[in-house]
Amino acid sequence: MWSIDAARSALLMIDMQNDFVLEGAPMEVPMARKRLPEMVTAVAACRQAGIPVIYSRHVLLDSFDVSPLETTYNQRLQTVGMRRGTDGVEVVEELKPEADDYVLDKHRYDAFHNTQLKSVLATIRGLNTVDTVIIAGTLTEVCCESTARSAYMNDYKVAFLSDATGGRSEAAQAATLDAVGTFFGRVLSTADMEREIGTTA
Repeated sequence: MWSIDAARSALLMIDMQNDFVLEGAPMEVPMARKRLPEMVTAVAACRQAGIPVIYSRHVLLDSFDVSPLETTYNQRLQTVGMRRGTDGVEVVEELKPEADDYVLDKHRYDAFHNTQLKSVLATIRGLNTVDTVIIAGTLTEVCCESTARSAYMNDYKVAFLSDATGGRSEAAQAATLDAVGTFFGRVLSTADMEREIGTTA
């Protein structure tokens, strides 16, 4: 089994936006808010190890329905949530991107789908240097899992952080961790990741 090579890795922080995280927000995920400390630790450790941090933001539009099946299955999203140009679409203050971080907008669950992510990963550390993605954020069983599966299909090693991802429920969290750990990558804690990238003893 492989270990994380800090020199060949990138962190994908998935959709930690105000509309998912803040109390009372349209798409509130309490587990994502509860696990903010681990996510903050993961970002800090990756920065310390020189691992680039890439943020995804799930963005919907008022001008037209850019994700029609999503809004069909969750009809609340036809009128509220993750709207371009609003505070709700922004990354939460605790994880605020820094100047050298990359922020990627997407309109589907999978951060690879119709975005620049493949090009960014192929060049952010030098041509084709990155071969591993570390995944944290929310929702565990939706955007995080979709992105993890897509990363695997694109031949990236997947390190999925069990305590720095937040799902709708413990059952949903456990189901994704089982699927990812069995078929699509490695599931590890933030502390495990820190040890492997050399930021803790």
